[in-house]
Amino acid sequence: MRIAVALIAGLLFGLGLTISQMIDPAKVLAFLDIAGDWDPSLALVMIGALFVATPAFGAARRSPRPLFGTSFAIPERRDNNVRLLGGAALFGAGWGLVGYCPGPALAGLAFGDWRTWLFVAAMITGMALQRATQRA
Repeated sequence: MRIAVALIAGLLFGLGLTISQMIDPAKVLAFLDIAGDWDPSLALVMIGALFVATPAFGAARRSPRPLFGTSFAIPERRDNNVRLLGGAALFGAGWGLVGYCPGPALAGLAFGDWRTWLFVAAMITGMALQRATQRA
């Protein structure tokens, strides 16, 4: 049951990313270009997401456990460190350079653009390298 719920949630999320055009790197780059030909439409998507997520997070805080799980996965660390800040900077730079972040890139794979596949391959390679260096 948990896998079916996760699959449905992932498909719904991917559909939302596709409908909102967040899987289109040109649209994302136009949103990030506030000094140029700025396209504010993705801000409306993000505001809409807050209207959905805020009550859901409030309900989750009041629940003893998730509906389809045994416990919530809440990070225990609350400090900022070099790895966290460096990762955030790298994420932002990558998003700003190519117009993709992981979620929209994975949803965009369904459309078969070789650039999306290249981005996801590079992302997976980077994740594997990070994991390998973390173990070493």
